[in-house]
Amino acid sequence: MKQLILDIQPVPPQTLDNFVIGHNAEALANIKSLLDDSVDASFIYLWGPAGSGKSHLLNAARNLGAHIADNVHLLDNEAQIELFNTYNQLKAANEKLITAGLHAPTQMNLRDDLATRLAWGLVYQLQSLSDVEKTEALKNHATERGICLPDEVIAYCLRYLRRDLPTLMSVLSALDEWSLTEKKPVTVPMLKKLLRLDLGV
Repeated sequence: MKQLILDIQPVPPQTLDNFVIGHNAEALANIKSLLDDSVDASFIYLWGPAGSGKSHLLNAARNLGAHIADNVHLLDNEAQIELFNTYNQLKAANEKLITAGLHAPTQMNLRDDLATRLAWGLVYQLQSLSDVEKTEALKNHATERGICLPDEVIAYCLRYLRRDLPTLMSVLSALDEWSLTEKKPVTVPMLKKLLRLDLGV
């Protein structure tokens, strides 16, 4: 299958309220507690595979005043030293820092001093959503927007599109806009037309 590049609508702002929790309830609860000063911690490190929600949570927390460092596994030596110094400065100022990477702090070949700092705070491994949870999230999003979303449309999205939730949500929003413009119900043929898919058959 060959998928052409699409002009999909921008993804809605990422907030703690629209984060799809899945099996990540403890991590979300402690981020909220960190931000409202109801937990005795100033630092949280999140890790997990791409698409598990790390960047969503970091963006939401940044908008609420937390300092953020994403993709720490990609930092070169100079950037690691800078993050280490930032960590110490924030600790001295009693400010909050949330960081994220693909793996646990000691499994990314980081400088020992930085890996130790990242492991000092709360550390959570985020779990990716299952297809059932993604389906539920898409249905809830559709219900909020007043979209009648057939199961076969969701199944098609999960089979042929990028499976991360922001992409799926943005496709759903674009499909809704086109459905309203065309004054036609949302269907798989409409989705195929929107995506301009060449299935190679």
